[in-house]
Amino acid sequence: MSQVLCSPAPLTTKEEIHTLLSDKGGAQYYKQMREMKVDTAALAQDIEKTCKSRTRTWLNICAHCGMCAESCFFYKTNNNDPKQIPSYKIQSTLGEMVRRKGNVDTEFMIHAMDVAWGQCTCCNRCGIYCPHGIDTGVMFSYLRGLLFKQGFVPWELKIGSGMHRVYGAQMDVTVEDWVDTCEWMVDENSDEWPGLEIPVEKQGADVMYICNAREVKHYPEDLAQAAILFHVTGTNWTVPREGWETTSLTMFAGDWEGCAQNLKRIYAAVDRLKPKMVVGTECGHAHRATVVEGPYWAGRVSGDPPVPFLHYVEWVAQVLRTGKLKLDPTKKIKVPCTLQDACNYVRNDGLGRYTREIMSYIAEDFREMDPHNEHNFCCGGGGGMNGIGLYRKERNIGLKNKFDQIKATGAELVVTPCHNCWDAIRDMMEVYEEHNIKWSFLKPILINMMQIPDSIKHVPQE
Repeated sequence: MSQVLCSPAPLTTKEEIHTLLSDKGGAQYYKQMREMKVDTAALAQDIEKTCKSRTRTWLNICAHCGMCAESCFFYKTNNNDPKQIPSYKIQSTLGEMVRRKGNVDTEFMIHAMDVAWGQCTCCNRCGIYCPHGIDTGVMFSYLRGLLFKQGFVPWELKIGSGMHRVYGAQMDVTVEDWVDTCEWMVDENSDEWPGLEIPVEKQGADVMYICNAREVKHYPEDLAQAAILFHVTGTNWTVPREGWETTSLTMFAGDWEGCAQNLKRIYAAVDRLKPKMVVGTECGHAHRATVVEGPYWAGRVSGDPPVPFLHYVEWVAQVLRTGKLKLDPTKKIKVPCTLQDACNYVRNDGLGRYTREIMSYIAEDFREMDPHNEHNFCCGGGGGMNGIGLYRKERNIGLKNKFDQIKATGAELVVTPCHNCWDAIRDMMEVYEEHNIKWSFLKPILINMMQIPDSIKHVPQE
């Protein structure tokens, strides 16, 4: 008998993760999924227990007016296919599941999975334009949770969810790996920046910094850049030994139990180290997972985190505004540049004012996309879509909308303070073969432009 790779049970051991990783591309996983039965009794019970009045009201009052159609980049990039209208997508999946009280089959669940992850990034843009205030993106997040509990979830997100549960991070980064990387980045930069530190487990710091496991695993220079900016601004800061990972593939997967585990690790670090505030790296969904929705997953009735949590753009705007970070005006970006608004902290938390404040300091020729701010379109890779091989074709088609937006500005640089946006824009420049447009996080731009105080020792390296 072949090994069971696809089941409703979440991954909870290293062995399970490695076994699923060995199934390249999830070939056997998806084959088994097609043979997996739906536990209709459990699904009916979940719907009865968790589908509350707001969701049921949204499903019932939808007028099928189609006003949400143009809000969706998938609709726009798929020749205005009526099946890509947000209201159709949610009514034909979650709506049908609720109406049938969970009495659905495997074929239906796979279709619902394809729509929930392959035709929606949960960007919530459609909610802005619904005349009844229906937020289809929120409902798709709920649908993902129902699908996850039944085992109908993309292979990569099943693994990502397991990574969070086993390692406390979206990748197999152990506590030892994390601490070693902090020490390594200090060593790598100590000649240029004498006195540079990445303090681990420092009590009572002004700032506790949390980051993305991908930075630790693949872009450790981002951690070093954060340390340099804290150093130059004289910030009293620390990182926790555990609870440093702010991203949440569990949120993308619909693994709500895993989401709560993630949040409790971070909040436990706050309780342990007692910082005045927490600053999260340049990541959109991480902010949503820790600040916007996270407090509820962690059981905080107030809906607020235990101390103020700032997205990196809020912290940067603050240190620029107060003069703690001074920039050389002669080093302003000279080429035309634009700004990608990340859905999860601009549309869902109103932080677009901070990114534009930052752009006023760093750019001579800033050009807004049309539309922009909370009306901007998703990058095309959010909601986990960047990492799902099964829907790569759909993702690449969807990227065309953002590509056209960027091209229309005439920009040569896109400032992208979000990991998923950064990845999506990198990929679209390859897919659509436009190599003269560059993209960047904020940290390297700021380091290139900053004025170093006399009190900070700096030894430029050749």
